[in-house]
Amino acid sequence: MTAIRTVAVVGAGTMGHGIAYVASAAGYTVRLHDADPAVLERAAERIVSSYEKAIQRGKLSSAERDAGLAHLSTPRTLADAARGADLVIEAVPERLELKQALFREIETMVDESALLGSNTSSLSIGAIAEALRHPTRVIGMHFFNPVPVMKLVELIRPRATSDAALERARAFVESIGKTAILVGDTPGFATSRLGVVLGLEAIRMLEQGVASAEDIDRAMELGYNHPMGPLRLTDLVGLDVRLAIAEHLHRELGDATYAPPELLRRMVAAGRLGRKTGEGFYRWENER
Repeated sequence: MTAIRTVAVVGAGTMGHGIAYVASAAGYTVRLHDADPAVLERAAERIVSSYEKAIQRGKLSSAERDAGLAHLSTPRTLADAARGADLVIEAVPERLELKQALFREIETMVDESALLGSNTSSLSIGAIAEALRHPTRVIGMHFFNPVPVMKLVELIRPRATSDAALERARAFVESIGKTAILVGDTPGFATSRLGVVLGLEAIRMLEQGVASAEDIDRAMELGYNHPMGPLRLTDLVGLDVRLAIAEHLHRELGDATYAPPELLRRMVAAGRLGRKTGEGFYRWENER
């Protein structure tokens, strides 16, 4: 089994820069790329901030920070990021055509031994891989937000994925201090189906005036010991992302449980997408 030493992360948004951070902190050579130079620049700043916070909390030493940052680069082209990588993880927006096109391009840039991982939270891994010459090396690697804190990674294995690819992915996940669960390639996998149901119902409750956003979240935090309420979590994930996942699950499963509430649609249309825009169910002016 080929060892993973160099990791390319494509997509430098919230999930991408989080994955790049934990991989660099674990000692991997990491190349983080995004098609938008401004996004890439902000991601590099946030990774530095993550290292500083880890030092303040006693999780890392300054020497470990320096070593981690030395392992990290932010190439401006996809080719420079992917070439020679042992593992490429895509963390681009949740659009099937985009992910398919990206992996087709990446496949021309990497060795046949390279493992290709998708951070999708709901799209079919088999559908993403079907256009590739070597679909056996494609696997779902669904990380959770915030990546440095959340311990779970959902590994999604379609039929074509080889045993070797699965074991390499599992070994990588464990090496960065995460726990892997194995899930079949079904719509929403395990966690998105459960999480979306809770998030959508919380939005419906807010829409119906059952309680305030703060109290709905507090109910789950204190009543069920959730570390974060579903509405605050939706703000962190992004309301647009939550809407896209809900629409996908509603379309694929045909279950009204996944039908997006009108409040969610209105907020996305108004540009209130959560933390990344400064306002969602909460205000995040100082945390963008």
